[in-house]
Amino acid sequence: VQLVESGGGLVQPGGSLRLSCAGSGSIFEINVMGWYRQAPGKERELVALINSGGRTKYAESLKDRFTISRVNAKNKVYLQMNSLKPEDTAVYYCNGGLSWSGGDYWGQGTQVTVSS
Repeated sequence: VQLVESGGGLVQPGGSLRLSCAGSGSIFEINVMGWYRQAPGKERELVALINSGGRTKYAESLKDRFTISRVNAKNKVYLQMNSLKPEDTAVYYCNGGLSWSGGDYWGQGTQVTVSS
């Protein structure tokens, strides 16, 4: 399984970004896909997950600003991030697997920087 992220970059506070993750390979090994992030000096943390049926799980502190979606036919998952804050600056990683506890497969990460 390969997961490839895109869509990161530099954005001003209050702005929006949309991250994409494309999966390929043994996709049958993935039911739950989603996003984690890691800021400098901090541990990796959950952002949002979604399963093939559309059920979602969010970090409580992010659910009002971030929206996860998925197109199963394209093996793609998206993260729409609105009202971005400097504290959202991190490397965002796509994740995939069979459980809600974090899957076995990771993308290479995409940098999101929120700064004026």
